[in-house]
Amino acid sequence: MLQSAPSPKTWTGKPIVLVGLMGVGKSTVGRRLAARLGVPFADADHEIEAAADMTIGEIFEKFGEPYFRDGERRVIARLVDGTPKVIATGGGAFINGETRAMILKQAIAIWLDAPPHVLADRVKRRDTRPLLRNRDPHQVLAELAAVRNPIYAQAPIRIASDQAPHESAVVAILKAIGWSAKP
Repeated sequence: MLQSAPSPKTWTGKPIVLVGLMGVGKSTVGRRLAARLGVPFADADHEIEAAADMTIGEIFEKFGEPYFRDGERRVIARLVDGTPKVIATGGGAFINGETRAMILKQAIAIWLDAPPHVLADRVKRRDTRPLLRNRDPHQVLAELAAVRNPIYAQAPIRIASDQAPHESAVVAILKAIGWSAKP
C-alpha cells in the first residue's frame, strides 16, 4: 500500500494535508484518519464554500478558476495553523506553487494516488465537479493526472488509494507517519 515514504519517524502533531486528484478519497480517508488520530478534520472545499457563501461550482462560474484558487490558498493558510488536524484539499490546491510551498513547509503532505479509470468510476456518480461538466471523466482525469501527478509527487508520502477499502489507506498513512495508539 505504501509507495514511498521519506516520512517522519513519529507523528509530531503537525497538520496532515491530503492531496491528490478528485475522487481519490481525500475527504473520506481524511475523516477516518482524523477519527483514528483523535484530531479535528477539515475539508478545504467545504471551508471555501462556507467562507464564500457559494458552492465551488458557483464560484468557478461567477468569478473563474484563478479567483477560486486565490480563495482556496487563503483558506488552506488559515487551516494549516500548526495545530494537529487532518485537512482534505481540493484536487487543484497542491498545484498552486504558493499553496504547495506552504503545505510542504507547515504540514505533512500525503498524496493519495489512484489510476484515472478508478477515479472516473468514482466521480461519474456526481455532477458537482466543475472540471468534469459536460466532459468524459476518464479523459479529463487522465489529462489531469499527466499534468498533476509529477507535482503531487513532491509530497513526501504517497499512498495508493485504488480499489481497496478506504480503511487500508488510513492504516497505510498511520504506518507512514509512525503513529501508534497510546495504550
